[in-house]
Amino acid sequence: MSRILLGDYPTPAEPLPTLSRPGTSLWVKRDDLTAPRYGGNKVRKLEYVLGDARARGKSDLLTAGAVGSHHVLATALYGRDNGFTVRAVLVPQPRTEHALVNLRAELAQGLVAYPSSEALAAVALGRRYRAGTYFVQVGGSSVLGAMGYVDAARELAAQVRAGQLPTPDLVVVTLGSGGTAAGLAAGFALEGLPTRVLGVSVVGPTSMFAWYTYHLARACVARAGGSVTRRELASRLTTTSKWLGRGYGYPTDDGLRALSRAKDAGLTLDATYTAKSFAATLDVVAGGREKVVLFWHTLSSAPLAPLLVSAPAEVPAALAKLLR
Repeated sequence: MSRILLGDYPTPAEPLPTLSRPGTSLWVKRDDLTAPRYGGNKVRKLEYVLGDARARGKSDLLTAGAVGSHHVLATALYGRDNGFTVRAVLVPQPRTEHALVNLRAELAQGLVAYPSSEALAAVALGRRYRAGTYFVQVGGSSVLGAMGYVDAARELAAQVRAGQLPTPDLVVVTLGSGGTAAGLAAGFALEGLPTRVLGVSVVGPTSMFAWYTYHLARACVARAGGSVTRRELASRLTTTSKWLGRGYGYPTDDGLRALSRAKDAGLTLDATYTAKSFAATLDVVAGGREKVVLFWHTLSSAPLAPLLVSAPAEVPAALAKLLR
């Protein structure tokens, strides 16, 4: 597989003693630090996706996502850095300051944006079939993108074997497009770690994404040339919609409380994605049924200010309307 190295690895695995409890220790895998300019889980995925696009001789990238999508921002940034023109079809999400700042940062990276409500979106999607265009799946969660998280699982296994942390019984991770959870479950199985994965849904329909995540994990095992039974893989991967609330982009009370507790422990979360999965993590710890719980931190903690230098003061009206 072709790869363009974007991140700095391994990312740290650290204890969170103030949020642990007797009999259950809480750890965090700091994938918020995958890259100094813009980290998070999209970096590992894009390494294989952009590598494949370059190997195929493509010059344009086309993707889709919510108007304040971290995936779209990461694709715009690293795509431009590596010589690609990046286009994206953007769909609505609830209006928050975080989403607006992300949108401005996307435009500052030269993103060519098409509001999904306009006919131009159909034109943009048609570019998928042009010879020079490479389609980047939503969230970067193709088989190739998810293989970045097979690598991440192997990275964690190496840290466990080096004595940097105990073997996690359970890894809790945000479940959006599914690639991160799928790659981790496949990677732990391939490495022979007993670690299970809990994917916390932040977007619906949850049953569809749960189905997709499991089948993507199977595809990762096959891509890696491994042999894992369906039953074993299914036993390693659980999803929950308990923490979703009203839906994608809407904060929840549990999430906001988790965000505050994470801040006290030195972690930066967001209300759309990681606060909800951290709320689930704290609930698991409080339940006391797992000895070692690891929260996989997937939001970039790099400051956005450097990415906003060329950002427009006001976003185009057609894009602003997507923030509802």
